[in-house]
This record gives sequence, C-alpha cells and structure tokens, in this order.
Amino acid sequence: MMIATFGGGCFWCTEVIFQQLEGVNRVQPGYMGGARANPTYEQVCTGATGHAEVTQIEYDETILPYRELLAVFFKTHDPTTLNRQGNDVGTQYRSVIFYHDEQQHTEAKEFVKQLEANNVYDDPIVTEISPAQPFYVAENYHHDYFNNNPQNPYCAAVIAPKLQKFLNASGS
Repeated sequence: MMIATFGGGCFWCTEVIFQQLEGVNRVQPGYMGGARANPTYEQVCTGATGHAEVTQIEYDETILPYRELLAVFFKTHDPTTLNRQGNDVGTQYRSVIFYHDEQQHTEAKEFVKQLEANNVYDDPIVTEISPAQPFYVAENYHHDYFNNNPQNPYCAAVIAPKLQKFLNASGS
C-alpha cells in the first residue's frame, strides 16, 4: 500500500470523496505541515500551529495510480484560492500536496504544470507542493464524519452537494 496526503479544505469534505474510490484501503483525517507536535483540532483552527487539515489516503497503486488521486484532488476543491475553500478561511484550509517520495513530487509538479498549460483554471494555481511531515491523526469524532453525521447542517449544505457532484461526474 502507498500513502498520499492532500489538504484541500475541510477534511470532512475530502475524506468522503476519497472513500468512494476503488483502490483506496483507508482514509484518515488529520493534520500536517505545522510546527506543533500532536496538535488538537482547536489549536489547528486558530491557524497558529501552521498545520493544514489533510486527508491521508492509503491506496493500492496497481488499482489506483497516484495521478488519478491527483485528478480527484484537483477536481474536488479550488486550487486557486489562497488559504480558503468556500466559507472555510485560514491557513489550515490551504491547498497542499504533501509528497512522500520523489516520484510523487515529480508527478505533482507535472500535473500542476499540465493544468496550467491547459488553462484549466481562470486564476493561478496556488497549491503548495511540500515534502510530507509528521502526520497527526485527527480526533476520533472527525473520522467518517459525513457518513456518521449526514444531517449536520454543514454536511447537508456543503458536503452532500460536493459529494453528489463528484459522484455524478465520475458516473457512480
């Protein structure tokens, strides 16, 4: 199994998207990219720790190549807004790819370059591409959040439409 780590806004939103993919073994919400060891959700939410909310994906690359994970990542968030996804604002919601090896690093840079060459977005891509740092698993109540809380107002208003759009686009 391989590991990919992406920050594309709220991890409640991204977790449920990656759970839909064949070849994904496990998806965990957590924190990466900051200076504080073992940060809490409340600390990360202040923006003071430097961490991003991330989704760490364990996947089988013989079924799901990294490039396909990159495609899903870029299709399911706005990589052109700095430190923001919709109403979620702060450095913890930044668009970031944390690569785990040089192949992922190269593929991520090439993928962004291709998106830019094809003028996929009207605005410049601001996605960080950074080496993986220690991953801190989010508190238990964040795990499988959408599936456990579909009636939560945030889930119903923000995540459900995003998931439905993804499922419709992927033919699921």
